[in-house]
Amino acid sequence: MKSSLKINKKESLLLLGHKGLIGSAILKQLRNRNYKNILTIEKKKINLLNFLMLENFFKNNNPKKVIIAAARVGGIQANYKYPFNFIYENSVIQNNIISLCIKYKCKKIIFLGSSCIYPKIWRTPFKEKDLSLSNLEKTNEAYAIAKISGLKMCEAFNKQFNNNLPKFITVIPPNLFGENDNYNYKNSHVLAALLRKFYNAKKKNRSSVEVWGTGTCKREFLYSMDAANMIIDILEVNEKRILNFTKGEFSHINIGTGKDYTINEIAKILKKISGFEGKIINNKNYPDGVKRKVLNVNLFKKICPNSINNRVVSKKSFEANIKKTYTKLNDKKFKKFDKHNTFSLSI
Repeated sequence: MKSSLKINKKESLLLLGHKGLIGSAILKQLRNRNYKNILTIEKKKINLLNFLMLENFFKNNNPKKVIIAAARVGGIQANYKYPFNFIYENSVIQNNIISLCIKYKCKKIIFLGSSCIYPKIWRTPFKEKDLSLSNLEKTNEAYAIAKISGLKMCEAFNKQFNNNLPKFITVIPPNLFGENDNYNYKNSHVLAALLRKFYNAKKKNRSSVEVWGTGTCKREFLYSMDAANMIIDILEVNEKRILNFTKGEFSHINIGTGKDYTINEIAKILKKISGFEGKIINNKNYPDGVKRKVLNVNLFKKICPNSINNRVVSKKSFEANIKKTYTKLNDKKFKKFDKHNTFSLSI
């Protein structure tokens, strides 16, 4: 069975969320792979929560493939403070896009999910079959439910209209990091928050860096450019090949390295990279979240055996990508995110 489709790179491909962390990486890698007709949407011109505005775009542009990387995202604090925004905005955005993809007969969809869809208590790396609506982590439950809803919508479409042939696929990445991450203290993810803390501590010669929680919980991290290549690999793979491995039981695929680190290990890596000489202090008044979150990526390796990113697993590679991200930090970048620290219903 052929591992890839004959890809028409001149065919229109709509990338939603092209300015975000993963969206900007996907845009760069699509261009590197010579995709010729990439469509994007500026949120200042079209609100993805507005169905009529979005439908008008679909009607005028008729995209053949769609990658949905647009979402309301944030760390533990943002998820805790704004649960309604997370479940409402993400549900409406993905429902609008997926329903229009069906109406305008898009050939293929890649929907970006999240590893938080899996239960909070699990002993081994999460397999695709471990998805369950029970026992979700409370700190990001609203976001997880919205993402599960989008995943199930794609799965239901494949089942009802395509005999389980996965034309609508959900890709589940682990925690991502890289250029264009959100560095706002109030709603950033853990690695971005730590990058900023160590940058500031080094620059201002501080005596310590505070790490939220015990530092013992474990997370898997994936560099955004590596994630982008994995996502495009799945976009290009033969759908019958995916069905051969999933047997029509599900339509989502984990990507990642399959390797995780404790938060304190990450802090020590950042201490070394930044040259910070002070202490690392754990503030146990803050929650840890899920104790361990790492993905089983064996299915991805089977479906895309030639992906270069199957080999991006070493600690050396991980540290190199963190260093690459750290060296691009500056105060101007932080101010940009600090200006947009409110949580509204616009996107």
